[in-house]
Amino acid sequence: MPDNQVGSAEIARIFKNESGRAVATLVRRFGDIDIAEEAVQEAFVEAVRRWPSDGMPPSPAGWIITTARNRAIDNRRRESKRDDRQRQAHDLVPTDEPEEIEIVDDDQLRLIFTCCHPALSPEAQVALTLRLIGGLQTPEIARAFLTSEPTMAQRIVRAKKKIKKANIPYRIPGDAELPNRLRPVLSIIYLIFNEGYLATSGGELVRADISTEAIRLGRLLAGLMPDEPEVAGLLGLMLLTEARRPARTDENGNLITLRDQDRSLWTTAFIEEGHEIVAACVRRNRPGPYQLQAAIAAVHTDAAAADNTDWDQIVALYTQLAVLAPTPIVELNRAIAIAESGDTTAALGLVGQLDLDDYYLYHATVGDLLERVGRHREAAEAFTRAGELTNNESERRHLMTRESKARSAAAG
Repeated sequence: MPDNQVGSAEIARIFKNESGRAVATLVRRFGDIDIAEEAVQEAFVEAVRRWPSDGMPPSPAGWIITTARNRAIDNRRRESKRDDRQRQAHDLVPTDEPEEIEIVDDDQLRLIFTCCHPALSPEAQVALTLRLIGGLQTPEIARAFLTSEPTMAQRIVRAKKKIKKANIPYRIPGDAELPNRLRPVLSIIYLIFNEGYLATSGGELVRADISTEAIRLGRLLAGLMPDEPEVAGLLGLMLLTEARRPARTDENGNLITLRDQDRSLWTTAFIEEGHEIVAACVRRNRPGPYQLQAAIAAVHTDAAAADNTDWDQIVALYTQLAVLAPTPIVELNRAIAIAESGDTTAALGLVGQLDLDDYYLYHATVGDLLERVGRHREAAEAFTRAGELTNNESERRHLMTRESKARSAAAG
């Protein structure tokens, strides 16, 4: 047996880490996502067959890409019925080409921007990003987003057809359009992270595998675009938020609020890395929404206890964020910070101006603020409304507990 013998678990890990780069490289060569993806799948099937006995090659990624390239060419030859198409397939292989194809980071970047093209729906962008860049299989993506496998498969197929039919370019946007095109890329990665950090439905509050995948995608993008501070800001935000995950639920899966969390359970390595990223962003002095949110998360993780939180600084950061990204959600969070800093009346006045009636966290915030000023009956009604709007069972249990306590206080 060779010294570099490898098992199926290790091959699966390599597939997850390398399939995105392999697909991206082959898309560049063949100009077709389906051809590239099918060839890479076949290459990994061959790896499962050969590597356990032959051992892992010196460059697993290069082996996969070269094998996939050869499979794609063979498939085209078999499917081709005309001599000229056979010659075209043969001509794809230069006679002086090295045994292994070079992996070009720009290939992945091109594919990321293709997956997140604004012509595609957000659902399609998420599915393609996880499939082509993240290396997740359709059943995994369907489970992650609590969707049936046929529905997710159809979503992926339609997205690929849309790319081909609309001639969506496989390229990195130019300097003039990059800021606008980068926004959907960042928002899709953050959407994936949030689905893992706070599941929109189901019995579990968090799905760590999805948030972990989003962080991996964030690291990938940060490595590909090291000079983009908002990319770094998103990575820092995800790390600092994910650091709190071990303390967010009890042994029964019940929600523990930020104020009541055992901060000794927070992940120190993520906090340290996140703080370094935020400090680097501050030195760049090119603030953006994700950087400001990362800075807010850094202030939270600076406090050894909830009572030590610098809420005035958080209010200032949210005020700055409201200028750059003026949304009702930002104003809602700013109101929470204002209340925590000591002015609940002003916070109530602010939330009263927001149009977020269909957002469960809006009603949960209103309930919390009303409780602070002794309006327990109204608070209970707000918690009831919040519970009706959320599809997450853990969150609903927490809100119903808040409602019960508010009603007891009102009756007492």
